[in-house]
Amino acid sequence: MANRIGLKAQGFALLMVAWLAIASGQALAQEKHKYSFKAPPGTTKYGQTQVLEVGDVPGHQVRLTETLSKYPGEAPVFAGVKVTEARGVLASDYVQGSGNALSYGVFTLENGDRIHVRTTILTQTSVGADGGRRTAFSSVTTLTGGTGKFMNIRGTLRGNGFTDLKSGTSGTVTEGEYWFVK
Repeated sequence: MANRIGLKAQGFALLMVAWLAIASGQALAQEKHKYSFKAPPGTTKYGQTQVLEVGDVPGHQVRLTETLSKYPGEAPVFAGVKVTEARGVLASDYVQGSGNALSYGVFTLENGDRIHVRTTILTQTSVGADGGRRTAFSSVTTLTGGTGKFMNIRGTLRGNGFTDLKSGTSGTVTEGEYWFVK
């Protein structure tokens, strides 16, 4: 009986080694591309917005907002193709301007292809000595696919920047990597 268990364990181990070798080969076959972009001030604007006061604590709001980023000049680039605009729908849960948000979006590229993204955001608003509010954020964007040449794109981008919840974002620096699933 112990011999049968030993043979089964060896068979399972060989199966796992074979599976890992295949999975590793596929991962190695996916060439990773570096991504880095600093958005010029005023690139992203907020559109239609719905704000609901939660009422449990002062300043607790749930917000649904459209975002639009236009890139007429300097623009993000994926696989040699420039992004012309990015549209998103953002849902946030903030208390006094601090909290979490989730956004779903589409990057439209100059060749007409699109890249689909999902972004999680952590926002922190503080009040300075002058009484002015400053809102900083960190984000993680996951590239989930697209159309045409970008159908199989995947990746992770990390961003940091500042925002004014009324006028838009500025000073956003985003870096990461992407690849194409084969």
